[in-house]
Amino acid sequence: MYVILEGIDRAGKSTQIELLKKRYPKALFTKEPGGTPFGQKIRDIVLNTKNISPRAEALLFLADRNEHIQKVIKPNIEKLIISDRGFVSGVAYAHVKENIDLETLLWLNSFAMENIEPDKIVLIEISKDALLKRMHTEKLDTIEARGVEYLLKVQEIMKKTILKTGIEHLFIDASLDKETINHKISDFIEKGR
Repeated sequence: MYVILEGIDRAGKSTQIELLKKRYPKALFTKEPGGTPFGQKIRDIVLNTKNISPRAEALLFLADRNEHIQKVIKPNIEKLIISDRGFVSGVAYAHVKENIDLETLLWLNSFAMENIEPDKIVLIEISKDALLKRMHTEKLDTIEARGVEYLLKVQEIMKKTILKTGIEHLFIDASLDKETINHKISDFIEKGR
């Protein structure tokens, strides 16, 4: 089973990934972007380079996505795979930054993923107030520096993208305590496994 955990920066994905690693020690944990050596280079370029054109950024992430499918997902498709982000983030960030049509982005991602979709998607949703509080705790990377409204728009498009795909999904309120969130995610993973 291939599961992606989605959410904008500061929603609590990293915390949940760490808790899931304890609950599923035999699962394969990966991430996008950066789940392969090639992907890590792309991630570093995007997060640490100013003024990359929006389309170039989207294409870099698509290259990473294909490498991830080839090197991580395909060889392990029979295992439980839990990915910190996936195509939903790619579609949402590209749409918000460049206003590329969602249908075009979904087609490009399907091409990059060779029609291999996740079985389940979890989206941790955060409110504006909670996001503002969490953004003052650490140094911002170049994507976070685009601002709260930008990130909330990305979150809105993530949700729209998930609903458009028809893939089984779970939306969770980030304001719940981390154990409750983890329990809901685990129950969702176990359902139908």
